[in-house]
Parts: sequence; structure tokens; C-alpha cells
Amino acid sequence: MKKTQEDHIWSPEKFNREISSLASSFGPARMIITGFLILMFIMAPIVGADFLTQLTNTINRFSWNAVLVLAMVPMVLSGCGLNFGLPLGIIAGLLGATLSVQFGFTGVGGFAMAALMATPFALVLGALYGWLLNKIKGGEMMIATYVGFASVAFMCMMWLLLPYTSPNMVWGLSGKGLRTTITLEGYYEGVLANLWQIKLGNLVIPTGTLLFIALLCFGVWAFFHTKTGTAMTAVGSNPVFAKAAGIHVDKMRLLSVVMSTWLGAIGILVYQQGFGFIQLYNAPFYMALPSVAALLIGGASANKASIFNVVLGTFVFQGLTTMTPTVINSIIHADISEIVRIIVTQGMILYALTRKSGGSK
Repeated sequence: MKKTQEDHIWSPEKFNREISSLASSFGPARMIITGFLILMFIMAPIVGADFLTQLTNTINRFSWNAVLVLAMVPMVLSGCGLNFGLPLGIIAGLLGATLSVQFGFTGVGGFAMAALMATPFALVLGALYGWLLNKIKGGEMMIATYVGFASVAFMCMMWLLLPYTSPNMVWGLSGKGLRTTITLEGYYEGVLANLWQIKLGNLVIPTGTLLFIALLCFGVWAFFHTKTGTAMTAVGSNPVFAKAAGIHVDKMRLLSVVMSTWLGAIGILVYQQGFGFIQLYNAPFYMALPSVAALLIGGASANKASIFNVVLGTFVFQGLTTMTPTVINSIIHADISEIVRIIVTQGMILYALTRKSGGSK
């Protein structure tokens, strides 16, 4: 439809319509959540919490988790649903990380080798995971949840049985089995976070990590603007039409699952280098739900997602998780931060899961 000259003329009525349309698409509940985060940032200096320190904490948590949320996008766009099987990709990343420490790689090389060694695990596990989801269409998210839980339970045994020998990882008394938490000090702790780091008083910006996230986001965005990426999106939008157009539906779905699994593996490595530790055993259990919730809070749904949803949702989710306990502790002068954190986090997850069929509501 051609635009008329009136469409280019500014008027209060047109401005109000556009604002109303934007607010409607953003959703009242999401506006409330975002407004609450802004309120927390305003309240922080009033109650005595250092604003720049809290902003630094929020940016750090965003940088740790953004790639894990990004790992949701390929499966969502291909119609495989929300990736509750994210722990499978995380396990591939953990295998790469522990092997990197086992062989003594350090610095940027340690991170690169961890990513390199995690890749074959991610490709194989992702292919098997995708094959399973293609066999059980229609119940992907339920099956993904079972896959995630089962893989973590299986690896709880394997972390004790695999023949690691590094004294920095195995239990001290027996010399067998991996510890629950392994420090990355002296290996690749902060290799991205400290790269080109910007310090402005109490504000610290992990420039290297943010640039790495931007690179991965651009890569995902660019892929979905290729012929293959467009075909994958078509499969997610209408698999019957896609099949009629000559697109191999199962192949596109399988490729999306492999991509999500690989991004999950890279995501946990980014998380580790910022956090400074490798967390094993039950730790992957607690990664999937917050990542799903962050994506949905950002405006995605079970079959539609974008890079903007990833960035917005991750920042809002991690911002509230960081800011709310700090502000409330300062107001009531009691340390109930963990209780508040659990309430806020689980509340956002619950809200997000009720929005999985319509991200804009």
C-alpha cells in the first residue's frame, strides 16, 4: 500500500497512535516488569546502594547469561519450541571445559581449546537430540525437559567415573572423580571479561564479553537471513507449506537443534570465564528455566523469537535478579537477599511460562 503525504506529517494524534501501538505490542505485564526494574535502579542510590556497582553487577550477569538465552532462538524459529533440553548443550560445554583444564591450556588458548573440544560433543549430542525430536513431533518441549533431566542425571555418575587426573579438578582424598566446583584461576578466568575492560569509577564494563556476544548475535541474525535460515523459519511458521515448497522439514529441524546445542555449549563457557568456576553435577538443572524465562520476558513466544527479545529479556531478568534483593535488604536492614532472589526469579519464570504461547501479552 502506497504511503500518502499525510503519513509523513507529524501530528499529536499520529504520535499517540504510534505510542499506543508500541505499548500494545510490548504488553502491559512486560511494561510493568521493565518499569519495576527502572524503579529499582532509581531506588538504589536513595536507599544507600551504590548505583554504579549495581549496574556493573547487572551488566556482568547479562554478559554471563546472554549466549545461553541466544541458544533458544534457532529451535524456536524452526518450530521445535522452547529448548528445555539446554542442559545437553551445557554438558557438551562442561566436557570441553574440563578437558581444557585437564590438558593445562591457559588464557585465551584455554578458552579457545575448551570451545574447540566442546564442539564435537555438541554436534553429536545435538544430532541425536534432533533425531529424537523429529520422531516425536508435537511434544517437543515435554521430551526436551526429559532429555535435559536425564542427561544431567547420567552425567552425575560420569563425572565420578571419567578418568580425569588433574589435581585441580579431582577430589583430594581419593584422587578420583571431579569436584562439584572447579576454579578457573590460572586457566581462562576472565579472558573475555578482562579484554578491553572499561572502568569508570565503580562502573566496570566487560567489553570483550559484550563484543563476543554481539558477534554471536550477529552470526545468528545473519544466518537467518540466508537461504537456509529462511527455509528454517518457514518450517517453523508453516511446516506443511514448507514441505510443499520442497524444503526438507526434518533436516531443517535437526540443523536448528544442533545449532542450539552448540550455542548452549559456547554459552556455558562464556558463563564460566566470567563467573570464574566450572560447576558440575546438578548445576545444569538450574540453567534452562531462567534462560527460557528471559527469552519469553523479552517478548518471544514458543514459535517466534528475535535477537532483540534475547537482549531485552536477559537484561530485564538479570537486572531484577540483581537489583531487587539489594534494594529490599537496604530498606528493611536485614539479609533476606536469597529469599527475595528466589521469589523474584521463580515469579518471573512462572509469569514467562504462562506467556509461552503469546509473547506479547
